[in-house]
Amino acid sequence: MTENTPDVSVIIGAYEAMPYLVKCLDSVEAQTLGADRIEIVAVDDGSTDGTGEYLEEFAARSKVATRVVRQANSGGPSGPRNTGLSLARGRYVFFLDADDHFGEEALERLVAMADRAGTDVVLGRTVGVNRNAAKSMWKQTVERADIYRSNVKYTLSAQKLFRRDLLVRYGMRFDESLTTGEDALFTLEAYLRGSGVSVVADYTCYYLVGREDGKHLTKTGGYVPRFDSARALTELIAAHVPPGERRDLLMMRPFTVTLLPQFGPVVLRQPRDVLLAKMELAAPLMAAHWTPGLAGRLKTEDRLRLTCVAMDRPDALVDVVARLQEGTPPERVRRWGREYLAYPHFRDPAVGIPDGAYEVRGAPGTLAVARRRARRLAGRLLRRAGRTPGTA
Repeated sequence: MTENTPDVSVIIGAYEAMPYLVKCLDSVEAQTLGADRIEIVAVDDGSTDGTGEYLEEFAARSKVATRVVRQANSGGPSGPRNTGLSLARGRYVFFLDADDHFGEEALERLVAMADRAGTDVVLGRTVGVNRNAAKSMWKQTVERADIYRSNVKYTLSAQKLFRRDLLVRYGMRFDESLTTGEDALFTLEAYLRGSGVSVVADYTCYYLVGREDGKHLTKTGGYVPRFDSARALTELIAAHVPPGERRDLLMMRPFTVTLLPQFGPVVLRQPRDVLLAKMELAAPLMAAHWTPGLAGRLKTEDRLRLTCVAMDRPDALVDVVARLQEGTPPERVRRWGREYLAYPHFRDPAVGIPDGAYEVRGAPGTLAVARRRARRLAGRLLRRAGRTPGTA
């Protein structure tokens, strides 16, 4: 690296970003890391609201080295991010959305963590402003997170610090054929290919802003792109992780975040032909990646819904979702140390859904039954041996 190589290239893809862009750029200038250690690569993706002009004005006066590219609208965030990535020179890159902004110490803390831990991806604590943001992964700062068992797999947005050498080495780019979920695919690939993932949880690094005007860089249309995203993510996981527990753990992300919402309360409102089309789109994913290990890690209600999808039982799915919407607790059935929630079609031979789809895994009731059976068995064995429980 040369002496004038910046620590971080902040890549900003901007589309119709005014007035949010003002605070976004101000937050980069305010970084405690120092203007001489940062560069901005800003890409105006065909805006008509003055975004491009403001970027050029900012570049002319800012102490932070800023390069501005103005291009025709690409229809999504991948194009401008890829353009910015091709021009970045920093040791690290950070994809900052033009609507959002940094905490003042964000880049200093993220770079320090990456340098100290030697990791290729660093997540900074994120909070939502007028919108929700994921919370479960910010419980503690971690130098090396387990991408399989921790909740970092549930935050796959692109707003993270990436070591640029990793991205260059593998020629990583955002998939411009995807109109949703392209950031999840990129980020998970970095998790899988990189030398580790760190979490900075003791400082708010990133403010995720909900726009009041409803304009966002991402443009999605209908449910088909959601299935395209799920397919791409499951294929990536299958390509990098052998069958088994770790693959099942990662597969929970596309199955629960992307697929499950398509088979929730919406099925009660949409036309039947839409439900059947969704079932058809889901079929190859279920056939390839729906395993007992994955199913066993889901909540009973989620496992049951996806089992209906896997077995191509649309009517049963609608019945189950309707019951869930009613909110009436199902009968609990206990037998042979196992506990089941008797949702619609439980042990209905005409439908054929296996009992395991209804089972409560690790529920207190189930464990209590198992313990009682174990104690009874131990007592019988001791009595047969001429001893009573508790005697020496």
